[in-house]
Amino acid sequence: MMHTLCKYGDETELVISDIITRDNGDEVIRVVFERPTEHGFDTLIFELPSYKIVEQDGKYTEEEIELFKKVVEQGAAHFFEIAREGGLESA
Repeated sequence: MMHTLCKYGDETELVISDIITRDNGDEVIRVVFERPTEHGFDTLIFELPSYKIVEQDGKYTEEEIELFKKVVEQGAAHFFEIAREGGLESA
């Protein structure tokens, strides 16, 4: 399940996944930034706890990507809490 955390002025939404347990037992979550465009979406997906970008599609600028990296780094613990609790309503 995905949980919308906020929407920015340019219509970019910040969405996180529930915790995903890999076959090896590692727990990860996906942090998604997605903005509607004329032809679909600009999408940037980070995976925690590695902080790696695992998918990038569209026209986010380098400045926007750097801002999103900071959001992910500063919010990681909170994002995991929300994912564990099943969304903002529960956290």
